[in-house]
Amino acid sequence: MAIDESKYTSAQKIGFNLLSLLTLLLLAPYINRFTPPLVANGWHIDLLAAVVVSFLIVYLLRWIFRPLIIPIVLLMTGVLLVNKFTDRYTFSNVLNDYKGMVQGNLRAKDSKQLDILSLYPRRVESYRDKTVRGMREKINSQDSVVRNFSVKHSLDYYDEYFYKYGKITRFLSLFRYINSHFKYVLDSRRDEYFATPQETIQNGLGGDCDDHSILMMSCLQSIGARCRIVLVKGHAYPELYCGDKSDFEIAKQAIITLFPKPAVKEIYYHELKGEYWINLDYTARHPGGPYMNDKVYALIEL
Repeated sequence: MAIDESKYTSAQKIGFNLLSLLTLLLLAPYINRFTPPLVANGWHIDLLAAVVVSFLIVYLLRWIFRPLIIPIVLLMTGVLLVNKFTDRYTFSNVLNDYKGMVQGNLRAKDSKQLDILSLYPRRVESYRDKTVRGMREKINSQDSVVRNFSVKHSLDYYDEYFYKYGKITRFLSLFRYINSHFKYVLDSRRDEYFATPQETIQNGLGGDCDDHSILMMSCLQSIGARCRIVLVKGHAYPELYCGDKSDFEIAKQAIITLFPKPAVKEIYYHELKGEYWINLDYTARHPGGPYMNDKVYALIEL
């Protein structure tokens, strides 16, 4: 039976209400970390579901004994403060999760790339020119140097979101490390040189667009991703396979949440027969960034 709380003054009740609201706001995103992504008609509602669960928990605490809210909010604040010094889930993640929900539901748009991949897929399946052969021969996801590099840097970022988004957090962490450290270096003016992923790793992540594409594809595939390289006029870039429409929606929300600065306004992708691919170019600030051009002439997928 709940304790009679009629003895509390109006000021105390207002204080308890404010602490209850603060508890709900802090608890909801923490619960959301362990809630599977929920998408309904294109709306991401997992955080809203976590808010409802948090409200029920707070209501139950208030029903049992209203002052319990005080140690609960102190405990949660203390946990987030400790996490700040251990590089785990903290206040900035709480704010970022709310921003990610708003951004994912109201602002970020999908932008399907219309080019030869969508209109004439067979034209990009059988090219045997020098560039395709040269790059295909250098892709290597089995080498121990590549595998060890990939595993190490797939753990650099976003570990606190692994329970929610799963393996996509590993892929996005590796993408972030490579793209934030990659330096563009021209090839010889006479010949095109395709570096192996081992060479690019050992030389400090320097190279041109094809070296970056070979590295990104090799590294991501070494930790279980499916990738391909798209050759366009004057450029090459890697793409990550997301899966079907529902998988794409989950990947989209993960990108919006994990890459908040600058805010993601649009996710660019290719889609054919229900398969969704997003851009991982070094020219993009986040996965699914804008494509340089749509003059696609070849596709490399192992």
